[in-house]
Amino acid sequence: MDVNRIHMDVNRIQFTKIELQIAKHAFKHYKDKYNARQLARLLNINHAHTNKLCNLLVNKNILVKEEIGNSAYFSYNYHNDLSIKFIEYLLSMEEKAFPKWMVILAHSLNKFNQYIQLGLVFGSSINTKDFRDIDVLLMYKTNNSKDIQRIKDEIRKSELVEKPIRYVDITEKDILLNKEDKVFYNILANSLIFYNPERYVEVIKNAANR
Repeated sequence: MDVNRIHMDVNRIQFTKIELQIAKHAFKHYKDKYNARQLARLLNINHAHTNKLCNLLVNKNILVKEEIGNSAYFSYNYHNDLSIKFIEYLLSMEEKAFPKWMVILAHSLNKFNQYIQLGLVFGSSINTKDFRDIDVLLMYKTNNSKDIQRIKDEIRKSELVEKPIRYVDITEKDILLNKEDKVFYNILANSLIFYNPERYVEVIKNAANR
């Protein structure tokens, strides 16, 4: 099944809004397994309904289920081509889901796209408009460092983004070296993608499988 077909399936409401929410959370949190009660609390949804939807997602090969003691735990299915294409499509819509107060920021960050492999925004700015600064992760090859610095200076001098931006600059190798680090894991798992969701999926998949 290709991405266009997945697009059609979502539009036909074969996946509910809450199912999409569960799937995206499970994919991003590659180190964790959740029972339905934990997911319900984290996502602020009904526990009984969550359990039913998790099992539906297992049947659709999006989640995998593991019985541990008396509880069933769910995690993302990183080994299924359909589930990977599905999450690629789902995450491709994240840039459109940026909060209204981040529209100018998102436009400014697009200047990096030619030189980076992946771009994320994380921290308090993605959750509330009352934030002190903006946290941005840029993954790129070291030979693009000068261009990255030039764009950072351009964004700062333009003063279109009123709050200060704090950058985390990494290479893909850094992700694999630090994938078990709690702070770094929190950045990857709790962020919005502004550039290259397909690469993000690849990065998370590799981290989950190593």
